[in-house]
Amino acid sequence: MKISPKIWPYSIGFSIIAVFGFCVATVFVVESANIQESNTYMTKYQEAELNANHYIKNRIAFDKKYKITYVPKMLKEESTLAFKVSDLSGKIVKNAKLTLLVSRPETHVYDQKLQSEVLKDGNYIVQNVKFAKKGLWDIIVKVEVGKYSRFYNIRVDTRNKIFTEQ
Repeated sequence: MKISPKIWPYSIGFSIIAVFGFCVATVFVVESANIQESNTYMTKYQEAELNANHYIKNRIAFDKKYKITYVPKMLKEESTLAFKVSDLSGKIVKNAKLTLLVSRPETHVYDQKLQSEVLKDGNYIVQNVKFAKKGLWDIIVKVEVGKYSRFYNIRVDTRNKIFTEQ
């Protein structure tokens, strides 16, 4: 069987058009992808990457004046979380604003965004935190005291009283 010499230009042209078509299809598929939020800064990862230096500078400035501490408790399906915000001398800060994001490490299905409600015994209390499944959970806290702010990330395990600061 003899192949006509006229077919080669058509096959090269078709190949170029096919590659271009696959490139366009890839762009459309990527644009329609669900963009996950960054668990580090409660925002989309692109914005977290763009503002990383700003977040780091804010954390350094906050840490020069204040300290935040998680008050560990045994966690149940519905729990209360407590955080202590103090200045470096240990005096409790009474005008802090805490925003929490409670999330599973591998999915955003169970995410809860909460605010601190009460200042009780020097602790900022967040009530009605629901842990739908047993296991590891990330708790991301944004602390704001006046013009100072920082993110405080901890990982808790609802099966026992273990927590780690990140």
